[in-house]
Amino acid sequence: MSDNSVFSSIMAGLNEALEDASSEKPILKRHKVTVEPVKQYMADEVKKIRNSTGMSQKSFASYMGVSDKTVEAWEAGTNRPSGAASRLLMMMEMDKDLVVRFPFVTNVLAK
Repeated sequence: MSDNSVFSSIMAGLNEALEDASSEKPILKRHKVTVEPVKQYMADEVKKIRNSTGMSQKSFASYMGVSDKTVEAWEAGTNRPSGAASRLLMMMEMDKDLVVRFPFVTNVLAK
């Protein structure tokens, strides 16, 4: 795509948005999006989810993208998961096969 066509596309979109904003009746399609709040997980819930995956704390930590100590603290109730970690736990809770379909951590037996 050339610089000129990119510029033209941006200008067309801006003009369309200005026209929509100044009209009495909306011209552009609008979507209402509702995002479910992030759940707060207690220690026993984190441990239950981890156990359902069959992963050790170390493997689970790798899967979640956090340190071993973080998972340890979640399960001890010292800290709680938040943000993306809580969202990922929600997804694991809703879909038991998530870790199978998205295998970020593989279990290889040592020789």
